[in-house]
Amino acid sequence: MEHQPKLTASEISNLWTSYQNDSMAICGIKYFLANIEDPDIRSVLEYALDISKQHVQHVTDVFQSENYPVPVGFTEHDVNVEAPRLFSDVMYLSYILSMGEFGLSSYGLALSLSSRNDIIDYYSDCLSETVKLHNWAKSMAKEKGIYVRAPQIPTPEQVDFVKDTSFLSGGLFGDPRPLLGVEIGSLIYNAKRNALGQALITGFSQVAKNKNVRQYMERGREISGKHVEIFNSLLHKNYLSGVTPLTPEVTDSTVSPFSDKLMMYHISALVSSGMGQYGISMSTSPRRDLGVDYARLMAEIAQYTNDGAKMMIHYGWMEQPPEAADRQELAKKK
Repeated sequence: MEHQPKLTASEISNLWTSYQNDSMAICGIKYFLANIEDPDIRSVLEYALDISKQHVQHVTDVFQSENYPVPVGFTEHDVNVEAPRLFSDVMYLSYILSMGEFGLSSYGLALSLSSRNDIIDYYSDCLSETVKLHNWAKSMAKEKGIYVRAPQIPTPEQVDFVKDTSFLSGGLFGDPRPLLGVEIGSLIYNAKRNALGQALITGFSQVAKNKNVRQYMERGREISGKHVEIFNSLLHKNYLSGVTPLTPEVTDSTVSPFSDKLMMYHISALVSSGMGQYGISMSTSPRRDLGVDYARLMAEIAQYTNDGAKMMIHYGWMEQPPEAADRQELAKKK
């Protein structure tokens, strides 16, 4: 029998986070399936639910074999599948497509940080399943005419080289140069993510039971809407099409299908992912004015997610993530 070394800090943390995210996804997708009408989208949701259940069971088995406490995560107490419809079928498909994109990046990172063979195999399988889910959802979105493609750019007549440092300055000094293809792709991606986030958080703001949670969601709705406008404005200045809001896909229901704890965690995870994407976008955008925009927007959502974390701690909703031993505290016990 092959010797299995103890799980590393990154492996434990990634498995713990996977458990949180997949147990949350199970609650969400169960509710979606309770009121969906489109049979094609239903099949995608059923596949997503199946793989999330398998992931939760697998991580549970790993933790139990390691004598590591299994996280609480989210359970049937965090979802009410009998609640009225809050989102449309279009929103469900957009959500699954976005979550597939999130899974591709998070599972890819988890795989690269894994060293134990069984964990490498697990995240390799997760990545393969997510590729299938993402491609399936994307293909269906295109078939149903709701997939947002990035704008096209002209084909150059020849290879050229940058001749002036104004290539980097953007709009800080004089007129900005046209957007690069990579900058356009980032603006579209970030606009799409914020449009989905705005719709999701709009629904959450309608159904949250706690007054402070409702106010927090309303604040997030305004922030995400503003970010969509900023990204669309940058595209429009280059005569490129932007992204259409998804808020019309939210119903007028005020009955909550989810616990306030689940909704707060969900928004926290989305915002944290958004911060990472802004960082990537900033690093791949040579125009300095775009870097300034991304840095400013990152600071805004960093403050927002920090305020959300404080609220979750206040209400006892934040589960303690895996951490290193507190050597100073251990020394005091002697």
